[in-house]
Parts: sequence; structure tokens; C-alpha cells
Amino acid sequence: MKRYIDFLLEKRLSPQTINGHLIVIRGFYGYLKDEEERPLNNPASKITALRLSKPLPRHLRDGDVSVFFAAITKRRDMAMFMLMLRCGLRVEEIAHLTIDAIDYRRSQIMIRCGKGAKDRVVYISNDAADALAAYLRKRPNAREQKIFLVEKGLHKGKPISVRGVQKRIEYYSKKSGISVSCHQLRHTMATQLLNADAALVTIQDLLGHTQIKTTMRYCKLSNMKAQRDYYRAIARVMDKVGVNAN
Repeated sequence: MKRYIDFLLEKRLSPQTINGHLIVIRGFYGYLKDEEERPLNNPASKITALRLSKPLPRHLRDGDVSVFFAAITKRRDMAMFMLMLRCGLRVEEIAHLTIDAIDYRRSQIMIRCGKGAKDRVVYISNDAADALAAYLRKRPNAREQKIFLVEKGLHKGKPISVRGVQKRIEYYSKKSGISVSCHQLRHTMATQLLNADAALVTIQDLLGHTQIKTTMRYCKLSNMKAQRDYYRAIARVMDKVGVNAN
């Protein structure tokens, strides 16, 4: 079985396709043993599935960020997507965000029961705070605690759903010509903070990651900090070599 897997890998089949082959073989031998009552050992029973890659969405370039936000016309949508970009909020956290979670005096937001039922504090940048304040000044239905509300149709005044937020970003993605998702805005924040020399543990805390390796995966696609560190270090190495050579 291991040689067969090596053979499939040499043919450049994907891990998902190879796992499909293993499932078929495992099922076939199960049939022979259970239905045909053949005294056979299942050769695929002890073979674990190949690990599938989980690529992260790429971050937006600064120019793409500007073009995307220039296409946004509604104050509600501007506030939602600015909070994703500047605070790293997930789409579920945006949909469930309540008025009492905002602390303007401390410029922070309390995210309650985020992913993994964890609470965390995130901080509000000036542009995100301005966008949120502009929306809240015009926001209808003061009794509803959830911040972002549906503005049209039968559900007007009700909290916007996760799918509702996703449909808004899909609309502006098409309008601006910039391919972007809710998660890409969160990923863009992580990349921008890393490139601005924020510590990984700080980014981990802001994003609410349990393990630092998750944060490292977010940041490894474009790491200008690593590039700067490399050139600073290599310059010192070359200076040292140059001194020794003299």
C-alpha cells in the first residue's frame, strides 16, 4: 500500500485524490470480508489518510484596499469592513457584535464568545472608529442591541446575518473589480501588522488564535519584516567579512 501511494505521488496526484483511492480500496476489502466472507486482511485499514493542505487567502495589496473601500457607499458596510480590516474581526463576530461591546473611551471592543467560545479585546483605529460612529449616528432601531442591521426588505431593522455580510462584500468585490472575501480583510490586517514590526504574540492575541503556529501561517505568505531583517543581518555579515578580509 505504501508503494502504491508512492506510485500515485510520482504521478503527481493530489493528496485528496489519493485519499479517494484509499477509501475505495478500504471499502472493497471491507465488502470482500463482510459480504463475501473472505478471510482477508484489509491492507488499507492501517494506512492513514494523507494530510490535505489548507491554503490561506492571500492578503490584499495596499492599492487594492484603497480601490475596494472607494467602492463602498453605505455607512453600515464601510463600518463592517473597516472593523474587519483594522480589528481583525471574523464575519461571525461582525454579525453578532453588540452596542455594549464598544468602549469608545478606551478605543477597544470586547469580543465575547468568539471562535472556541473565547473572549478577547481588540483595539479600534481612528479610521475604523470614525466609520463606526458615522454609521451609529444614522442607525435606526435603537432597541436592537446588535449593531449591524438589515436596511431593506421584510427583515428591515433586524440584525444582519453572516450570509448577509458575505453578500455585501461579494457585491463590492464585483463593483470594485477587486477579488476579496471577509476572511481576506482579517488576513490583510495580520500581514500589515507583521510588516509594521508588530510581534507575532501580539497578532496572535488580537486575532484570538490559540496557537502561535496558526498566526505564523497567516503571516508567512508575505513577510516584509523577514525581508528587512535579512538585509540588515546580511549587511552586518558582509561588513564583518569585509573587515576580516582587510
